[in-house]
Amino acid sequence: MSTVSVVTLARGRPGHLRNVLIGLERQTQPPAEFIVAVMQDAPYDLPETSFPVRQILVPGAELPLATARNRGVAAASGETIVFLDVDCIPSPDLVADYARGLSELDGLLMGEVLHLPEHATSGDWTCEGFNGIAEKHSDRRGPPKTGIEICTDYRCFWSLSFAMRRATFLAIGGFDERYRGYGGEDTDFGKILDRRGIPIAWIKGALSYHQYHRHHMPPVHHLDSVVRNAELFETKWGYRTMGHWLYAFKIMGLIDDTPDRPIRILRRPDADDLALTGQQGHQPYNNAASVIRHLEGQAGATGPAAGTASEPVTA
Repeated sequence: MSTVSVVTLARGRPGHLRNVLIGLERQTQPPAEFIVAVMQDAPYDLPETSFPVRQILVPGAELPLATARNRGVAAASGETIVFLDVDCIPSPDLVADYARGLSELDGLLMGEVLHLPEHATSGDWTCEGFNGIAEKHSDRRGPPKTGIEICTDYRCFWSLSFAMRRATFLAIGGFDERYRGYGGEDTDFGKILDRRGIPIAWIKGALSYHQYHRHHMPPVHHLDSVVRNAELFETKWGYRTMGHWLYAFKIMGLIDDTPDRPIRILRRPDADDLALTGQQGHQPYNNAASVIRHLEGQAGATGPAAGTASEPVTA
């Protein structure tokens, strides 16, 4: 059985990170190590664990997501790398499921992710207790009934929870570190894999539970980085990614995204925009599709299908 390094990117959210550690302590196959790429000035105060924990400081005023993933892999020793967002609690078989899957397929595997309501992790929680309250994201397809299923569209890649062989990750050069801030770096990575003929696949199992936190979808609070990264993607590949978010920004009057011209930011998001896109307390997750439908209904607009399955969904 391969050795597994788990890599997490973190800025803030110390309670979420501690819950990830608890989940890793309960693994049927313990990780060889846990590496935290810390995207803030100081490391975290973390409890003792039965496996090594290393914190690597990754500076950057904007979220250096691509750089942090690359630094985490560079520091890792495991043959298999499991990437978990700081808000994703691993179920007890997650490490073992990913290790088994990558012994069968040399590619990128995406495990199941379910979303937890507010207060689900208060007190002494268990993954068994999550099963009756966690919800599947409506904009994401489910896993296969068994085994591994290849995805033929690179845009299905979702970076909340995924795993690769370390050697494969290094051979393709990792994530493009020109992407700064939120959005686009994962779709670019999926495109690189597609061009290299490296399969992207869903796996039954490797389940994680996404912890509740308030966020905006579409991510108006990351307007600048979404616009900048969409244009970087266009420079590389000839077209823009994150089209459903750009479409939402357009009908909100935030941008002008006329084809063959640079995207212009027309105004900053205001309180009404934040209220419209913000997650409500009763929602385990928020999605762009419902916001776009609301906006289209108000404006009588027509446009691309909102939140299409081919576009990445980021929580």
